[in-house]
Amino acid sequence: MPRLPIYLDNHATTRVDPRVLEAMLPFFGERYGNAASRHHAFGSDAHEAVETAREQVAALIGASPREIVFTSGATEANNLAIKGAAAMVTPDRHIVTVATEHHAVLDPCQRLESDGFRVTVLPVDGRGQTTRDQLAAALTEETILVSVMAANNEIGTLQPIREIGRLCKERGVLFHCDAVQAATTLPLDVEDLGIDLLSLSAHKMYGPKGVGALYVRRRGPHVRLRPLLDGGGHERGMRSGTLPVPLIVGFGLACVLSLQERTVEAARLADLRDRLQDGLAERISDMRVNGHPTERLANNLNVSFPGVDGEALLTSLRDVAASSGSACTSASVEPSYVLRALGLSDDLARASLRFGLGRFTTAEEIDYAIDAVASAVERLRAISPAYELLGTGS
Repeated sequence: MPRLPIYLDNHATTRVDPRVLEAMLPFFGERYGNAASRHHAFGSDAHEAVETAREQVAALIGASPREIVFTSGATEANNLAIKGAAAMVTPDRHIVTVATEHHAVLDPCQRLESDGFRVTVLPVDGRGQTTRDQLAAALTEETILVSVMAANNEIGTLQPIREIGRLCKERGVLFHCDAVQAATTLPLDVEDLGIDLLSLSAHKMYGPKGVGALYVRRRGPHVRLRPLLDGGGHERGMRSGTLPVPLIVGFGLACVLSLQERTVEAARLADLRDRLQDGLAERISDMRVNGHPTERLANNLNVSFPGVDGEALLTSLRDVAASSGSACTSASVEPSYVLRALGLSDDLARASLRFGLGRFTTAEEIDYAIDAVASAVERLRAISPAYELLGTGS
């Protein structure tokens, strides 16, 4: 019997790796200097720790340390990338994004649209992907920015980032990529992928909450952004505010560990994900897998159980932590906009669960989850008139 409860919601957040926590602790205590106060030993020590972390984050994505801007997380990084780029041009220009992006991308685009920008939101196919050809058709002479995530936070689908990056380079358009969900299991090289702006978040990669980063290309082209925050000129004027040194130190080590372990970890997680999928499919014959069958994150499984309300299913799973949709919109009773973009009906979207496996997930936990979910689905279907109406009930 595994230790309960079981955590399978690693797309929402991850447990801080004990190695990361150990590295952070001194900076909450005896090494408490302000990184901007380099005129004395305490501040100099903090500054050196921050710059080491900056090098570690940069190494994860093949960037220069001078191209890393620390933020409070990916939401701020996305806003800085999108609004910061838009603020450098007149508000009659054009931005392209995708219907299944995180709200931290869609909402800033919507705000810019209300300010006079034109925004094209590309559709996706039934597997959650958009294509280079769709993007090519959407680009105009007025397009200044394309924002496409590397991997979807709900269904795990991977987008053709390299093809998109090449197209943007050919057209002279900036390319922003939210890579939050991809950083622990996929190789990310901003040069190879043609990315000009890239967002990361520490708490999605076994680091602390409250810190993230934005990669801002300095050459070919030199990307210029207007900062969201003014006051002190920190981060080379890109993001004012006293740096959270303990969090940044943890973020840096989290990047080191991801770079060192992601190949082996991705293979291990893919095996566990397949174990979960196969085990559930064996017990629940009409289960539907959402997203791309192969071009997807190793640690993601999003499935629908016809005739079962996802929220009711989650409530019944007292010992298994999963999600019925995007964690950032889990308070909403609306069906997932990502699943609806794939063409799922509202009922089927509401009948969905997202499982996010992680570094600390074990095979024993997966086997327990299979039995718990299958048993709960069976119980809920037995009392569900909706399932009877589908013609698949007993």
